[in-house]
Amino acid sequence: MHEEENDAGTSAKRDSGPVARATGSGASGTRTSGTRASGTRSGGSSRIAGRRGIVAGVLSGVAILAAGGGLVAATALAPQPSAARPLDAAEAAVPAGSVQDVCPAPARLLEGTPVGTDPQFSPESATARSAVSAAVVSSAGGSLPGSALSALKGSELRRIAKAPGSATAPAGSSGVLAGVVEGQAVDGVSVLSADALANRQPAAGALMAYTATDGDLQGSAAAACQTPSNDLWLSGANTAVGRSSVLNLTNASTTPATVNLELYGKAGQVKASGSRGLLVGPKSTRSIILAGLAPGEERLSVHVRSTGGPVSAFIQQSVLRGLTSGGVDFIAPGTSAAPSQVMTGIDIQDAGDVKSLTGESGFDDAGPSLQITVPGPSDAVVEVKLFGRAGQQALPRGGVVTAKAGTVSEVPLSGVPAGQYTVSATSDVSIVAAARVSRGLKASQSLDFAWSPATAQLGSQHVVPLPQGGERLLVFGALDGRATISYTAITADGKLRTAATADIAAGTTTTLKAADRIGDSAVVGYLVSASGGAAYGTVLLEKEGRNDVSTVAIAPGAEGQEKVPVTLGY
Repeated sequence: MHEEENDAGTSAKRDSGPVARATGSGASGTRTSGTRASGTRSGGSSRIAGRRGIVAGVLSGVAILAAGGGLVAATALAPQPSAARPLDAAEAAVPAGSVQDVCPAPARLLEGTPVGTDPQFSPESATARSAVSAAVVSSAGGSLPGSALSALKGSELRRIAKAPGSATAPAGSSGVLAGVVEGQAVDGVSVLSADALANRQPAAGALMAYTATDGDLQGSAAAACQTPSNDLWLSGANTAVGRSSVLNLTNASTTPATVNLELYGKAGQVKASGSRGLLVGPKSTRSIILAGLAPGEERLSVHVRSTGGPVSAFIQQSVLRGLTSGGVDFIAPGTSAAPSQVMTGIDIQDAGDVKSLTGESGFDDAGPSLQITVPGPSDAVVEVKLFGRAGQQALPRGGVVTAKAGTVSEVPLSGVPAGQYTVSATSDVSIVAAARVSRGLKASQSLDFAWSPATAQLGSQHVVPLPQGGERLLVFGALDGRATISYTAITADGKLRTAATADIAAGTTTTLKAADRIGDSAVVGYLVSASGGAAYGTVLLEKEGRNDVSTVAIAPGAEGQEKVPVTLGY
């Protein structure tokens, strides 16, 4: 992605205007920097003052009680001096936790037309390939946290570093290194684990990528391996004819999880028997065919809530139009319901060709669009903005829509010049949003699609792993203020190369092309940090000569030791 040691890379302009996509070597206006924004915040601690006056008051009360009931009553009615003073809530340090990110299983073809929560799957096509790429970044002294990529049941697929930390840098070195997994083949759910190091959450990340060039699941699908949670939102499912949606819930913990699903469709919330009280055992995955709960839904959002163990959730979404594949995707959770949602990496094709394709019968979902879910009881007035390379781009149908309470609404994003975009949706009530990316313009061809979920604002120390092969693009959007992105290539030999920076003007989207190699070593990922105005990022994966497309939201960065307020009382 950048020029280093005479190797090919990418450059970006720093002028105050829109930042153009940079794909060449030695482009003007590029600057490199060896400094990355750390973004780590460390809270101070507060002390609790002595409370001897309180203790003395309690002892005095005991003596009065011994003297007689009448004296107690009289004393209770008299004004009492207070020996106590208000205390601020103390902050207690919480040790940094380990990472346990869950990667989805490879895409599988449903066998027949099963309905229920225990589907049968057929083997995928002969050309299908599924692999996990991962990176774990060391401390400043070159010590890697104990880390490994394992199967869900615990068998180790690849040891990255031994616990409690492998010193990999030379003695006295302050260099930062990485432990790398380069395209590990997988045939089921896998888990990236990394221990905390020096009371800091480890900087680690993994990505699972699937590709196939034949069969009903032809296309590509990719997803960042996910930190389990007790509350997740997934948008973009479709259970209409020719569409298949399988929700895969994985519990990687040792505690059973009980999951309840809330389903939202085009006409409102779907009340489905069998959507509550779903037990997911420790170290296991449970699959739910969404058509069995909400059949015929062209637009479907799923709210996953669990008690007990946290879970990861992915929806395997695929399209089949007659005998022609319409693509496959792993729908990943986005940010929680909020008044503002941002999605980037939205690659839009030629407006005229998209209009012709979506006008054909059965292809209305083959174009780019934004889906908005309103989980609350009030309608939402939503302002939609589209930001491209040259700034904000007006939507042909206007940018303000009303989304009905309890429903999933859709806003077409076609009719604008081709390119990569960032979409923002701002509402007067909390909403959930995701944007569809489509690829392919001829009905006779196999098409593909991907869903870009709403993402959180970028901070520091984001590990962004990349699959091998194809065109790998990092797409960044800035909304209200100029942002600076620092990106450092991670190569297969475990080195972090010289950092480069890209300035993004407010209200624009910038696309950076990842380098394939630096010297003799393949680029397997990047370490990304952002500063300045709010910035958002997504990995966009495509393949020359094919309609394959995938998007992967950049996962949250590593955090240091946190402090939480503790209220004293009884």
